[in-house]
Amino acid sequence: MSAVLRPLTGATALVLVYYLLPLNKRFEGSAAVGLVLGLAAVAALFTWQIRSILRSSRPRLRAVEALATTVPLFLLLFAATYYLLDQSGPGSFAEPLSRTDALYFTLTVFSTVGFGDITPHTEPARIATMAQMVGDILLVGVAAHVVVGAVQSALARGSADGR
Repeated sequence: MSAVLRPLTGATALVLVYYLLPLNKRFEGSAAVGLVLGLAAVAALFTWQIRSILRSSRPRLRAVEALATTVPLFLLLFAATYYLLDQSGPGSFAEPLSRTDALYFTLTVFSTVGFGDITPHTEPARIATMAQMVGDILLVGVAAHVVVGAVQSALARGSADGR
């Protein structure tokens, strides 16, 4: 049961933090640096999680936990960026963004559904959206490949060790 609760609790906590953080700062240089540092933190977390999968006696479970933390963190980082962008420059998007609207837009971009109801209008908003699109491709393609490879490697190691 804890195998299901831990990832669910972690993802829920991340969403709560997103809604509770005082995001009232303008998207200026410091916020852009925050996005870059946040992406670096996501990459560092992902690297640490891959190492954890490789050492784990239950690599499949660790892989689920890793993805249940990394993906929401990545998406919430972009949602916060979009929210701050809109706060600093009304008109950055087709409509004013609440935190929920920013998260909705982030998930729409991530899923490539693209309803078109919220669209980036300014260059900074379009640059952030393009950065998310590239990150989405990397997260889905490369990260999934790395996680699967780590699980397979850990399972092979476990078989060789007689587990």
